[in-house]
Amino acid sequence: MALPERKWERIFWTWAPRSTKEANEAIVKNFWLHWFPAKIYRKSLSFTYSFWLGTISAVLFVILAITGILLMFYYIPSVERAYGTMKDLEYVVSYGWLLRGLHRMAAHLMVGVVFLHMVRVFYTGAYKRSPLGGNRPVNWIVGVVLLLLTLALSYTGYLLPWDQLAFWAMTIGANVANSVPYIGKYVKYLLIGGTVIGQNTLLRFYVLHCVVLPVATVSLVAYHMWRIRKDGGLACVDQFAFEVKKEETAPSPTKTYTLLGITKGTEVSVITSSRMEEEERVETSPNLLRRFLWVSGITLAVTFALALVFKMPLEAPANPAIAPNPAKAPWYFLWLQELIADTTFTVFGVTVNGGFVGGVLIPAVLVVILALWPFIDKSSPRCNGRWFPRERWGQNVVFTLIVLTIIVFLLIGAICRGPNWQFFWPWEEWPELPVKF
Repeated sequence: MALPERKWERIFWTWAPRSTKEANEAIVKNFWLHWFPAKIYRKSLSFTYSFWLGTISAVLFVILAITGILLMFYYIPSVERAYGTMKDLEYVVSYGWLLRGLHRMAAHLMVGVVFLHMVRVFYTGAYKRSPLGGNRPVNWIVGVVLLLLTLALSYTGYLLPWDQLAFWAMTIGANVANSVPYIGKYVKYLLIGGTVIGQNTLLRFYVLHCVVLPVATVSLVAYHMWRIRKDGGLACVDQFAFEVKKEETAPSPTKTYTLLGITKGTEVSVITSSRMEEEERVETSPNLLRRFLWVSGITLAVTFALALVFKMPLEAPANPAIAPNPAKAPWYFLWLQELIADTTFTVFGVTVNGGFVGGVLIPAVLVVILALWPFIDKSSPRCNGRWFPRERWGQNVVFTLIVLTIIVFLLIGAICRGPNWQFFWPWEEWPELPVKF
């Protein structure tokens, strides 16, 4: 007997389906939800496996998009007026400080969460090919590109306030680009739109931040999500294939339809699909959707609370004639700045170009190795979707050492580097130096 349709369900969908059919229709018929599967593996809903870091990243991006569009109504990409619009947001526009704070805090959080998401995927071997099919290595490469896009989005937005903090962070980036042998000056010219940082630089970064990079990010996120569907879901479900295979040691003779006709016996993939669908899957509506709402609400609440507690800095207007000492890059690039300082040295009268070695070469090598790691990792598919399997301990140790090195360098650059980039312990006072003009 068909259940009566409630009028509001013609526009929206139910969060409490009264039957399996209604749960499936809630996904299939809704424009915003149809890219979810009708059913999802129960283990994929676990917080302790994925920590929902991918979902948190997506929610932060939505917060950035909404607040960014609102900020565009007030911001003017002009070196004469950009800083003034920031001041207006702080002191004139009603709750403008909160709007800017939400945008800035969501940007910082997104950089951290996307990085943690990548770390989680690596530790669980979720980039490896599934025994059930799919092509997860491609999605891992897409994820690496999304991490780079996230950093680029944050960095291009860093310049827009046109204060001292932004101007000299951009100066550091331009000098690193200029350090590349042979093509450095051309890369710098392309980056800043001229020979000096000015109006062309600001306009170029504004277009990149508001149009080019967001469009690229949305496109790759859509492909990333579609690829997860095509690869069979999260990697934790791969373990069911081996569990079912172990249980079904003596399958009863049946008929299996293949491209070549009817054959006897039951393939593991057929058993796995039926067993997993029967015992391990639940309806997406409301199981996944309710969790998605909870994660989204908590993410928004945490971002809102942090924006209220931590005020976003706005230093003096950009002044090319007065350089802060020390001039530091954004926090997520401080490890690179420290690496540049540590790889700048002189041997037998020859000075090693730390800007190129530490700022370009080493990061590029790390990114290439990271992107190609699924093809280097030869561990068994039984490691897929498992935290710290013994078979992968060696590569997990190497990856952990690299991550810890980045974090240590970041902390040194943030709290231990003072004037002239000299090392000071956090409890030591910095010497007072005259301002350089």
